[in-house]
Amino acid sequence: MNGLHRRAFVADMHNDLLCAVVARPVDRWAEFFRERWLPQLRSGGVNLVTLPVFIEDPFRPEGALRRTLRMIEAAHRLAAGNGDEVALCRDGAQVDGVLAEDRIALILALESAPGVGEDVELLETLFRLGVRIASLAHFGRTALADGSGEDRTGGRLTRAGVAALAEMERIGMLFDVSHLGAAGVGHVLELASRPVIATHSSARALLDHHRNLTDEQIRGIAAGGGLVCVNFFAPFLHEDDHSIDRLIDHLEHVAGVAGVAHVGLGPDFVKEVLADTTPPCCERAFVEGVPADAYLPGLEGPAGMPLVTEALQRRGWPEDAIVAVLGENVRRLLRTELGRPAAVATA
Repeated sequence: MNGLHRRAFVADMHNDLLCAVVARPVDRWAEFFRERWLPQLRSGGVNLVTLPVFIEDPFRPEGALRRTLRMIEAAHRLAAGNGDEVALCRDGAQVDGVLAEDRIALILALESAPGVGEDVELLETLFRLGVRIASLAHFGRTALADGSGEDRTGGRLTRAGVAALAEMERIGMLFDVSHLGAAGVGHVLELASRPVIATHSSARALLDHHRNLTDEQIRGIAAGGGLVCVNFFAPFLHEDDHSIDRLIDHLEHVAGVAGVAHVGLGPDFVKEVLADTTPPCCERAFVEGVPADAYLPGLEGPAGMPLVTEALQRRGWPEDAIVAVLGENVRRLLRTELGRPAAVATA
């Protein structure tokens, strides 16, 4: 492994591995994680992983809350069954403590939160269960906001979405703008009094897809003290050149707009998850108009993370900037914001 990468704190801010875990029998959850995912994380030098709770379409809307709870339970069980290697963390101090023990820190997140609906008081319930990051929409419309696939509607946050943002700021849950529609991102930046994060979003200036952020949005996130964690999904980086250089282009662009201190990594490794959860008879060829099976060579999973460090070094990035983007920026944000009620954070 690259020496700088080995020394650095590396944070993967969006890994859908919980979807693959819950596809196994309950008594295999912890073992499956240890067999399939833990070696990849260790090989990639990953120190922190954000685990989104993503609810597939067949569970929406009726089964969304039950599925949400089941995935949260899976996270707790895989952590308990691998306590020598990983731990679920509720605040920045716990993250630092876990890292000091050479274990991998896990952070629970909600992706779109369909199990919450308009009942925003459930955010505090889920917070008690360990959830520390949440977004309000995926590609489509929810009771809280419109996803980026609905951009033509011009939809901002709904009344319940505004209440959800306020509730998240109150209890210390980070607001994730990835997947949120353009008008919704603007609405959040108007209202937010605490830093927000884009856990897995790339630059629209380099590829004009609704899943990517505009320079104005990137500047707004940085101005509030937040982070933009760049997505590795190849079709969101370039139409046909699916090489690691195009990922570095996006990292450099976001750093140029926001400043290096506001950039992180949000890989969104989906190749193995899709293979584990999609029946061969029904394989998806496209998602939001782009190929679902196009990946950066070598970066199909977390074991490839050292390639990012090597590519940044080839571009001439200084070591301190590389270390910041790999994870130190994330660690700084988690120390000041994660799990801290508003009264504490502003004291």
